[in-house]
Amino acid sequence: MSLAPPPFGPEWKNWGERLVDHLNRIRSKLVFKQAGDSANEDGIILYDNTNKYPVISVDGEYKQIVLADGHGDFIISSDYAYAAADTTYELSYTADSNNEGLPINGSRITFSETGYYLVSFSAQIFSSSASTVEFVFWPKMNGTNLTGSTIRAALHGNSETTVVSRAVILHANAGDYLEVATACDSTSGSLKAFSGSGISDEPATPATTLTIIRFHR
Repeated sequence: MSLAPPPFGPEWKNWGERLVDHLNRIRSKLVFKQAGDSANEDGIILYDNTNKYPVISVDGEYKQIVLADGHGDFIISSDYAYAAADTTYELSYTADSNNEGLPINGSRITFSETGYYLVSFSAQIFSSSASTVEFVFWPKMNGTNLTGSTIRAALHGNSETTVVSRAVILHANAGDYLEVATACDSTSGSLKAFSGSGISDEPATPATTLTIIRFHR
């Protein structure tokens, strides 16, 4: 920690100039967190140079201040067909160019930072059958189904469509990956994307979207 110069000698003017210079150099900088720094007083903000984020003392420990890392928008902008009925598929999204901390490889979205994430999912389901068609969607973490997480929806008419959605909070460790799994009981079901200006001057409709935001360490 860089300390202010102490008063020394009879020349207060020199000390004042040194003090002003010191304050100008440190006024917008956080002090680096050092081994042994105490968190026994709430509200002390330091910079953890090892993990590359600021921390604040709360209830006797230093807790991370969450930065922008860990947000992403993902989309499938064309129709998605089910090749076979009653078969699980993992959706492969396209990532927005402004995503941070959520690299994607095929169907796998990897979490670069440990933390709690708000995950918002939507899909526009479509049926080309007059019979009832059922759809299911659920998240998988590291290839394992998440218990109690399935969205189930059905369509009952030809050319019928509707949007299904859900938002959940997930905890992920750095290196974990998320996938969105889906299945349909008929190949007459699909995820539908519509081109723009079908009714008015509205923009195009994606088949499915996924938004992920890290909000807590």
